[in-house]
Order: sequence, then structure tokens, then C-alpha cells
Amino acid sequence: MPAPIRLRELIRTIRTARTQAEEREMIQKECAAIRSSFREEDNTYRCRNVAKLLYMHMLGYPAHFGQLECLKLIASQKFTDKRIGYLGAMLLLDERQDVHLLMTNCIKNDLNHSTQYVQGLALCTLGCMGSSEMCRDLAGEVEKLLKTSNSYLRKKAALCAVHVIRKVPELMEMFLPATKNLLSEKNHGVLHTSVVLLTEMCERSPDMLAHFRKNEKLVPQLVRILKNLIMSGYSPEHDVSGISDPFLQVRILRLLRILGRSDDESSEAMNDILAQVATNTETSKNVGNAILYETVLTIMDIKSESGLRVLAINILGRFLLNNDKNIRYVALTSLLKTVQTDHNAVQRHRSTIVDCLKDLDVSIKRRAMELSFALVNGNNIRGMMKELLYFLDSCDPEFKADCASGVFLAAEKYAPSKRWHIDTIMRVLTTAGSYVRDDSVPNLIQLITNSVEMHAYTVQRLYKALLDDISQQPLVQVASWCIGEYGDLLVSGQCEEEEPIQVTEDEVLDVLEGLLVSNLSSPVTRGYSLTAIMKLSTRFSSVNRIKKVVSIYGSSIDVELQQRAVEYNALFKKYDHMSLTERRPALLERMPIMEKSATNGPTEIVQTNGETEHSVEPKHPPPVTQPGNQANDLLDLLGGNDVVPVIQTTVPTKLASAGGELLDLLGDLSLGGGPTPAVAAGVPTSQPSFLLDGISSPPLFNDVTAGIPPMTAYNKNGLKIDFTFERANPNPNIAVITIHASNSTEADMTDFVFQAAVPKTFQLQLLSPSSNVVPALNQGTVTQVIRVLNPQKQQLRMRIKLTYNLKGSPVQDLAEVNNFPPQSWQ
Repeated sequence: MPAPIRLRELIRTIRTARTQAEEREMIQKECAAIRSSFREEDNTYRCRNVAKLLYMHMLGYPAHFGQLECLKLIASQKFTDKRIGYLGAMLLLDERQDVHLLMTNCIKNDLNHSTQYVQGLALCTLGCMGSSEMCRDLAGEVEKLLKTSNSYLRKKAALCAVHVIRKVPELMEMFLPATKNLLSEKNHGVLHTSVVLLTEMCERSPDMLAHFRKNEKLVPQLVRILKNLIMSGYSPEHDVSGISDPFLQVRILRLLRILGRSDDESSEAMNDILAQVATNTETSKNVGNAILYETVLTIMDIKSESGLRVLAINILGRFLLNNDKNIRYVALTSLLKTVQTDHNAVQRHRSTIVDCLKDLDVSIKRRAMELSFALVNGNNIRGMMKELLYFLDSCDPEFKADCASGVFLAAEKYAPSKRWHIDTIMRVLTTAGSYVRDDSVPNLIQLITNSVEMHAYTVQRLYKALLDDISQQPLVQVASWCIGEYGDLLVSGQCEEEEPIQVTEDEVLDVLEGLLVSNLSSPVTRGYSLTAIMKLSTRFSSVNRIKKVVSIYGSSIDVELQQRAVEYNALFKKYDHMSLTERRPALLERMPIMEKSATNGPTEIVQTNGETEHSVEPKHPPPVTQPGNQANDLLDLLGGNDVVPVIQTTVPTKLASAGGELLDLLGDLSLGGGPTPAVAAGVPTSQPSFLLDGISSPPLFNDVTAGIPPMTAYNKNGLKIDFTFERANPNPNIAVITIHASNSTEADMTDFVFQAAVPKTFQLQLLSPSSNVVPALNQGTVTQVIRVLNPQKQQLRMRIKLTYNLKGSPVQDLAEVNNFPPQSWQ
């Protein structure tokens, strides 16, 4: 059989192929020749054939038929054969294939070989694709090589030990004695791999972390190495852009971050060296920026001094001025993580952050926008909103929804005056009305309703906005509602905030009728407009014209619009013989001021098909069905049989149908043989009497909490639950607890559900939450009211269950709250 072609010739031949089909033909022809050679057990050219096979594997062609040939090469005594054999094993084998176990004995023999390069090949292969079984069998040999004096083998053994620990964490203690002298090595390769090994051990085992902190005194050793690196002169062997071994510096900084986290003594020991690194590192090259970034992360993660934290934030501020987009993005992301803990230091760089809103890169724009909203407070609200509204005017459509939502939250939290608040919301609706959240319309309507002195000003501004643009549907809906409520103020020209405009009744009706026939109006908007026209029948004298308009839509193809028109026509016909000052005006009078008790959104606006309108009678949710097959689920949830479960009075969103569904979980369940607890659903008459106490005679709660301090019930994974307390006026045995859920992570927590249960000596009702989305970066809170009847004045205990989705992943957690302040239950 002729000698096969060399690897170089194969590469040259394949590169001459002009088409994919021609290349495939060459590969298939060569693979056939290689298979024939393997069948004939040709030992002479086995190494050459496997090398060619690996090249074809790198091109994406199948090469699995060469796996056993790799094992034969590994068993060879030639170093050249072993080198190709081990390389083939790393590329063609993994732990999912049983054939890899056949090489365990060869690796063991090669780990004890007299040649360091053969030992190095075996260590590399084990560290690359060793399975848990192989790691258990060969961990002893790796540990021996970790103690050897040969630097070449020690660095490879350290990396192999990292792989062994990842595969079999219980073998970690085997390598503990070998780590004692690793950091005293002068060789940078050994130092680097040793730091990687120590980092892996500290991250995987809290016991190891405590051991290295206290017993091994690891921090002083790392500080000494890092100091030598930054103070040493030029070393051509380790120099990268004028910095001595930046890779080792970064690894040491990461390990210091782990050691100093939540540890005062370790943090104190590394404060000085971190300050030296931060001030002595050159920033003109990307290498220096990488070290500075790791230094900043370490400073922010340990219990560092306040001056050092300010220095770290100033470094990030300098990053914002860098021409490299990646560095600017990293700086914005890091500042966003630290803004909650070091707000004032980040505020100093506000102007630079706002300038990033004008960047051409969309990723930088988004991070700058999120950070800008996090910087908003009561002192800078006017200036920041001016910049953010300018950004809203000019930004891409993908930013408008998030920006509008952020402006709404910030304005609600920090508005200096009601007029400014209304003007800001109207500016958003005018600029990006089509992108705002669904709850923006009812929220603005509630704001306008409660601002009695601003009614004339608001309706005049909204009327002008309607004349300019009717394409922004949320703006048109709010304007229609306001004209229906306060149209008489618009016509009378009573505005004192700005120069009043002269408008006639017919002009107002022309505008509303135009909305009804406009192609730009959605069905919901037409419903708003028709209702507004109907309301004006008690405020304007043009009743006949209004009757005519309403009657026309009694035959509309839009069922919702038709139903409204028919009902409004019935009002005209049924009470037409009565005085206009009697029944119909009473039904169409102005909406009262909407109370906003313990929620972030309007609680008395009934929303039907997207429209907030005037429900004559309160609507209760339908009774909750109570399946009785979920007893085990609740026992698992609460871990006992002496608790009374309570569910929310209304469900804010449609819950999933999985086994964890709230209604299925808690419905119709009797625990410990006691009576079945009542399930709260609205405030039905079947509720215990304490739930109805005080509802008919306001105020329901004391306005001032009588010395009951608030408390933090839960603080984990970025979710914080605070409790505040009040007393119900009619019944002092009722404690009213308001939960405030905030989210410090970078992403919104969606589908948020809070559940609670108390012992049977208590009775508990959980009212509906203000929202099921907890906004990111503490930009808003979700509130919910809990009412607890404690007739025996016993110490209050509560178990809570929290479920939500974060970045697409479901999260569930249980907690027990026993540290209620005595004033809340005595």
C-alpha cells in the first residue's frame, strides 16, 4: 500500500477546492483511505492518519471512527505518538462515551512517567475531559504532582486539580495540604494556576473559605505578591504594555474579593494595596483598564473604607470619558450596581452619565437611561426630567416604553408640585403616548381627579393637545375623560394658571364627535369619547345634539360602543319627563376624589375593556372555587398543621395552571382537624365579622401609627419586604400591616405573588396588591394590605411564601416572621 499523503499536502489540496462539493469529495476520498489504513493495522502511519483526521474534525466533518486509534497512540512508547493520541482524545472523546474509560490506566502510567513532558500530556488530558470516575481514580497521582518541585508539572497539576474539584467536590480536602506552599513559588505560571485553584476551593466551600481566612492567613500572602507585582521594575518575561503580569494581578484581585466579602478583618488588610493598585496603574492602555476594573469590583464587594469606595467610583467616572465603547458600557453597568449603596458619590458624575444618553451605541444608551433614572431624587428631579424628556423625544422606538415608564415612576415619587407632575405626564403622553403602560391612563386620571385646584388648567391643556394631535391614544383617552368631567370649566374660561381660551359648547362637541369617526381612534378611545359626550348632557345646554349623537351609535358594529349608546339612550328616554336637575344628573355627576390607600395605583377606578368609567355599584370578584385535593401542598408549604392559610382578595393577573397555583394551593383546606378557614375573596358577607368592621364608617385606619416601628420581614436575592403597621379605628384587636416589596436587582420581578399564613388563634385577610410587577433598581414598590385579628393579644407569628419570575426564571422562597414589634400585637 502506498504511503499516505502528509498533513501539509492534505491542507494544501483542500484549500484548492473551489466549491463545497469539491471539498467534500476530497475529504471523503481521504477518509476512505484512512479507514483502509486503520483496518490493516498500519502502525507506521497511524500517527499521520490521526493528525489528518483531527484536521478534518476541525473543519466540521465526522471523525468518530478514529477514537480507538487515539487510544492505541496513547499506549505507544513514542512521544510523538502520545502527543497526537492525547490531542485526539481531548478533541474526539468526552465523558459521555464509555470508550474514554479505557484510557484511565494509560493516563495513570503516564502520570508516573520519568519524562515531564509525557506527564504534562496526561495532566492536560485529564484536566480537559476527565470524567468523575477518572478523577476519583487519578486524584492521588495529581496530588503527588502538585507537591513536586518541578514548576512545569506543578502548574499543570494545579489546573488539573481544579477540574477534579469541579467534577468531585468531596475530593477538595485531599488537595488542602498541597496548597500551603503554592504561593511561595517564584514561577508566575505556578502562582497563576495556584490562585485559580484557591479561588475554586473558596467559591465551592464556605469551610475552605474560613480556613484560608483564619488558619492559612491567605490575604497577607496575596497582598505581598500583588505589591511585588506593582512595585517591581521592567521584566520582559512578564511585561504586557508596561504592566507586570496583568493576568496574575487580575486573578489575585478576584481571590481577594472573595476573601474580603463580609469579613472586616480581611477587608482591612487589603485596603492599602487596593488603593495602591488604583492609583499606580497606568490607564492609557486597555491592560491597565482591565486591572482597574477588577480593583473597582473588589473595592465595591468587600467592606472597604468610604474614601476607597469614592476612589473606585471616580475610576468608573473616568471610564465614562474613554473612547472605547466597551469600557464606557462596563462603567455604566458597574455604576448601576453601586448607585444604591453609594448614591452621593455616583451623583458627582451625573452630567457625564447624562451625556451618554446621546451616544450612538444602543447598549450604552440603555444603560445610561437606567442609571439616569436611578440617580433621580427630590433635589435634581427638574433637571433630570428635562434631560430624560429630551431623550424621550429623540430616542429610538425601542427605548420609549421603558423611558416613559421610568418618567412616570420618578414623577410620582419626587414631583415638586401637582402642576409639574401633570405637565410632565402630559408631555410624555404627547411625545410617546403609544408606548406607555396600560395603567398610565387610570393613574393620570386619578392624579387629575385628586388635584381639584388644577381641574380648569388641566382640561384646557388637554383640549389644546387634542386640537394638535389625536394619534396618541392614551392622551386622547385622558383628554376625553377630562372634557366629560370638567367640560363646563373649559367653556366658562375659569383657568387661573394660564390665559383662558374661548371655547363654545359646539366646538367641544365637534372635537369629541371627530374622535368617534376618526380612523385613528381605537374602540376604547371611542368608548371614552361617547361617555364624555353623554356626561356633557348635564353640563351643556346642547342636549338635543347629544341625544342625536348617542342614538346614532345605538346600531354601531362595535358591540361595546353599541351597548354604551343603548344604555345612554335609555337614560334619556326613561327620565326624559323628569327635570334635568333630578335623576340623570345624579347618575352623571363628577367622579369623587379617588382615595389611594396603601397602593401604588388607583383603587376605585373600575376598568372595563381598557376604559376607566363610572360604575354605579361596586363590582365584587366572583366567588373562588375551592378544590379540596391540595392538602399536602399546603402542609409542604407551611411545614405544620396549626396555621390558617389566607389568599389574596383579588388576583391581579391570570395565574398559571401549574400545581403551585395560589387558588388551588390554599382552597378548601382543613388543617389539623380544625374548622376550614374562610377564604378571602373581595369582602363577601360570609367573611368573619372583623373583616367588615369599619368599612362603612371611615376612616378605616388611624392616620398616624401610634409608635409602632416598621420592620424588614424578608431581604434576600435583591427582594426586600418591609412591614409597616396601623390600627383599625373601630376594633383595636385588628392590626393592619402594609407590605412594601422593593427590588434592587437589574431586572423587573414579574408575576409577583405574596402569600401568608398565621396560627389558628388569629384570623387574617390579604387584600389585593397594587401590582404584580416589582420594578428593578428600587424604582418603585408593590404594596399590599394584611389585616390580622388578634383577640387574645398573643405574640404574632407569620409564615410567608414568595413567588416571582426574574429574567425568565421562576423563583420561590419560604420564610418565617417571628420578630414583630410588641406594639403590633399587644
